[in-house]
Amino acid sequence: MSATQVPVKTAAPWKPNDLWLAGIVLAVINFWLFAQTLLNVIPGIEGSLGIQRTVGNLAVSITALFSGLFIVVAGGLADRLGRVKIMNIGIYLSILGSLLIAVTPAKLGILTATALLGGRIIQGLSAACIMPSTMALVKTYYEGKQRQRALSFWSIGSWGGSGFCALFGGLMATSVLGWRSIFWISIVLSIVALFLLRKTPESKAPVRATGRFDWGGLISFVVALVALNVYISQGPVIGWLSPGGIGLVVVAVIGALVFFAIETKRSTVFLDLKLFRNLTFSGATLSNFLLNGAAGTLVVSLGLVQTAAGMSSLQSGFLTLGYLVAIVSTIRVGEKLLQRFGPKRPMIWGSAIAGVGILLVSMTFTLIGAYVVLAFIGFTLFGIGLGFYATPSTDAALSNVPDEEVGAAAGIYKMASSLGSAIGVAVSAALYVAAQAMNPNTIRSWGLFIGNQSNVGLRFGGAVGILFNLFMVVVAIVAIIVTVPSERTGKRPEVPATPSFGS
Repeated sequence: MSATQVPVKTAAPWKPNDLWLAGIVLAVINFWLFAQTLLNVIPGIEGSLGIQRTVGNLAVSITALFSGLFIVVAGGLADRLGRVKIMNIGIYLSILGSLLIAVTPAKLGILTATALLGGRIIQGLSAACIMPSTMALVKTYYEGKQRQRALSFWSIGSWGGSGFCALFGGLMATSVLGWRSIFWISIVLSIVALFLLRKTPESKAPVRATGRFDWGGLISFVVALVALNVYISQGPVIGWLSPGGIGLVVVAVIGALVFFAIETKRSTVFLDLKLFRNLTFSGATLSNFLLNGAAGTLVVSLGLVQTAAGMSSLQSGFLTLGYLVAIVSTIRVGEKLLQRFGPKRPMIWGSAIAGVGILLVSMTFTLIGAYVVLAFIGFTLFGIGLGFYATPSTDAALSNVPDEEVGAAAGIYKMASSLGSAIGVAVSAALYVAAQAMNPNTIRSWGLFIGNQSNVGLRFGGAVGILFNLFMVVVAIVAIIVTVPSERTGKRPEVPATPSFGS
């Protein structure tokens, strides 16, 4: 007598819906929209909390610094421990960081600075967890055209958030709710994201043999870059050549030397420096770092018009409206240029257009009415240039490395985005403050600065800080010319473009 076979029912593969994708976008946008508002609202926060300008500058740059420092580590942990787990940790960190900033007490000295900087550091760690894990989940649970659509929304969360942050921050800061409402809203949307993503199945990378984690490389890397960032941002206060300043430089140099010694001798490393033997990858990554560094243009220009011209954060935020529209609308143009001309020419064109935009923004010697027009046009050109540059740069960086190294290369490329923004903002802000020490009579004797003569120190400092960003763009163009081949690449990576404080 034969038993009747009953077919075994297998669960259908889990498929995400649009609400799940909305949760991913909310998770991503919580950093790029809310955390990045400090690029514009920091002058008002400094006055409200009673902190020094150098502490405010450090608060702006330290979030991107910690995001860049740990994004490769967080991406590796997501692959090993679970992408959903690391994504959720990132969202919880976003809630904690926003809460710390929202409840930062005013005018309590070290307690105020500790709460503000602590919240900003936690926000950076949040971004490091969320960016690689959400991208990996999108690539895991979507295929073909649906994956391309989902990645486009992922990019909108980052690019749109970064483009809208100055205007949104200014709107909230000047409303009856005040600047703290920015971070309360961030907390609410983080909770909504957790709810929308609550049923996501766990996803991990295939198990592979790995050695012990490179703690020595990570620690030395963090020590070197944190010391460098603190020296740059706090130099005007502690003194560039003071014992404290020199001590920070020594710590940064020793940390860098230890890092390179470890990374060149171990088989399992935190950062695979061998990838930089590929000139195309090196050039694209370096130019990405430098173009992201031009984020300093925003923090200096928007801070200048608020301090020197008495604009509100909302009024200054409107200067970047053209940037928002331009960068979102030209990313696809950059993709078409890549397909027609290859990566080199659109990368150069985009960098050059961005450079012209920065040059216009640096013209602080004009009357305020003229400067508003120049800055609006300049930020619009800046957005157009970055839109042209974005996809070709990502293609150049990732299509020229072996398949087994694409993950590591993408992590380093994204690290360059965040670290470039952190270092660029820190240096630009430091130059802005330091250049104001020049004798105003000397500046007036040049006859260049027209209009109000009582604020020529501020305007000169702003020009110096912004022109540093133009210098970085010029170096980026040279790097592209020297390293990126002219021919078109055949392989296209499915990774959203990540230059310019966007993703």
